[in-house]
Amino acid sequence: MAPTWADRAQSLLGSWGRPADGVAVVVLVLAIVLAAVAMKKPRELERVFDDKQLSTRRFLLIAGFAAAFLSLGYVAEYLRGGPRIIDASTYYLQARAISEGHFAWQVPDPSASFRGRFLIAPSALHGDHVAGIFPPGYPLVLSLGFLVGMPMIVGPLLAAANVCVTYALAKEVAWDRPESESIARAAALLSIACAALRYHTADTMSHGATALWVTASLACALRAKRTTERRWLGYSGFALGMVVATRPISALPIGACVLIISWTVHRWRAARVAAFALFGVGLLMFAQWASTGSSLRSTQLDYYATSDGPPGCFRYGFGDGVGCMFEHGDFVRARLPDGYGLFSATGTTLRRLLLHLSDALNAWPLMLLVLAISKRAIKRAPLLGWLAALVALQVLAYAPFYFDGNYPGGGARLYADVLPVEHVFVAVAISTSSVDGSTPIGTYKRRATWILAIVLAGFAFHGVYDHRQLAERDGGRVMFDREDLERANIKRGLVFVDTDHGFDLAHDPKYASAPDLGVTIARLRGDDHDRLLYTRLEEPPAWVYRFGHDASTLTPYNPPTKSDAWTFEAEAEWPPLDQRAGAWAMPIWTVPACASAAHALEIQGDGEVVIALPVPEDGAWTVTPRVLMRAGTGSITVFGETWSFGGEGGAELCRDLDARTISLARGDARAVIRSHGAPIAIDAISLSRSR
Repeated sequence: MAPTWADRAQSLLGSWGRPADGVAVVVLVLAIVLAAVAMKKPRELERVFDDKQLSTRRFLLIAGFAAAFLSLGYVAEYLRGGPRIIDASTYYLQARAISEGHFAWQVPDPSASFRGRFLIAPSALHGDHVAGIFPPGYPLVLSLGFLVGMPMIVGPLLAAANVCVTYALAKEVAWDRPESESIARAAALLSIACAALRYHTADTMSHGATALWVTASLACALRAKRTTERRWLGYSGFALGMVVATRPISALPIGACVLIISWTVHRWRAARVAAFALFGVGLLMFAQWASTGSSLRSTQLDYYATSDGPPGCFRYGFGDGVGCMFEHGDFVRARLPDGYGLFSATGTTLRRLLLHLSDALNAWPLMLLVLAISKRAIKRAPLLGWLAALVALQVLAYAPFYFDGNYPGGGARLYADVLPVEHVFVAVAISTSSVDGSTPIGTYKRRATWILAIVLAGFAFHGVYDHRQLAERDGGRVMFDREDLERANIKRGLVFVDTDHGFDLAHDPKYASAPDLGVTIARLRGDDHDRLLYTRLEEPPAWVYRFGHDASTLTPYNPPTKSDAWTFEAEAEWPPLDQRAGAWAMPIWTVPACASAAHALEIQGDGEVVIALPVPEDGAWTVTPRVLMRAGTGSITVFGETWSFGGEGGAELCRDLDARTISLARGDARAVIRSHGAPIAIDAISLSRSR
């Protein structure tokens, strides 16, 4: 059905209506109170905006606490207790591993029980280790929360820190204006009121930390420019390095601004910035070495090279073949039918910008008003030009990346790193909107209070709908709740988890092969991968944890009766160990009922895909591949034995290829699957032996 005009209008303008939940009602009441305060011009405004009535230290303590408290409340109200999207849960797992001293961690075989989405396969690591795909900067910070047993407190602490650096940046930008203290406090209050920033300092995503480092780097650089004190360039460089270690692309805009600012201070002092940035650069390189075997190889590029396609689909740039068909398939088919060129990049950037209009001030009409006065504001407060340049460069830096990256609550998250910079811009801009460019301090305080009231009302009538959508997605709850184990009094043993999100949240690398010491969390595969792991770990007490929208369930794991026949589903080995030439693999639903569980592993392109084949013990095994017979032709090779298949037209049919006896060693063997252009599909590989 074609979208109606109402659907198109909502897509363009967003959802508007009465407050959708109790939080929005409370926010609306606060907005009304602030509006009343602004109308009556009472002395209470002095207590908030005047450092003579309320010292800067006390103001920042109160404001930081408020931001932290609200972000913690966001965890409970909208995240429902923990990380919600796959990126956040992967960061969570990486942070836990770092807290235990690992950028990459060892797993027992079968490795498929511990591999999955956003995790790098062992072959890339030259051993039996896995690693997360994200840069180490934010996981390192988040690991501090694991060390004290409270990982979800890190985000709220970042929220408090963001308030402080927002204040500091505003103070530098407005240092020559008489109302500079009020401007800095207004910027800090806008930070607190920003719902998108509340999300990014609640969920375990890297944008809250990146925003902190970006803002701190710019504030320190401007402080160095004003005071000519070299130490501030060192601080700026360190923060810049942490941006490199957290979100490397986001380091390009702030790096350009900071280096130019430092060059204007003294051309050789730019080297000081670069020198202090080496800590973050070194951290990134060390993590990449630990995760990929090379300090110069990106973990994300390695992951997509072995888990998605077509080859080179996940790259920073333009051209044919950009856009990964498994991870972002629906988006690529709808938006990038002819590759990623200027037209597609313009559309992607405009969609991000349209959503981002609501991020900083909770409702897009407010940002349009700010944009309308921005030219005059920059003319009257020249340092605002650095802020505008940084935001513009952030937009340009992500233009070569094809995927929108937008989602409810998170907003245009690729631009979230500069939200505090935008809050400073708004706070300074409203001080320049008078005819002569100067604003009496009392007038500015009332004006800032009005803006805060309208921002809060924007959340109540508009922004809340996106955050409600975030809260209700994917069943409206986290995909693993450790309290379920505590209620069942499970302190040791083996638990199979049925989602990638749940595995990331539950898995503790130090117990990967030690169910006698703690709970070993493994990925439920629904085939003999589960039985083999259970056997390898000497048959500990075991359960299956299944995520449910209403409630998750924990049931005892009852393996099949012992036998010498083992069946390993091919799709359970995704992501594969390697993809070569033009081939790539993805798990698919199949139409014919012959495919077990209606799933198979499809290989497209012309080349090879390598998957693990678990071998229970040394000896001679009868190997039987099961494939879907299609028009495409392919082959499977296991330890020198090759089966060819395909080339049949008509409906897809499942077929067991001929059984062959091969001598195999215990552990993960390799099955090399070759395709020749047209897609082929593998259902499973069976191993059996007679005693």
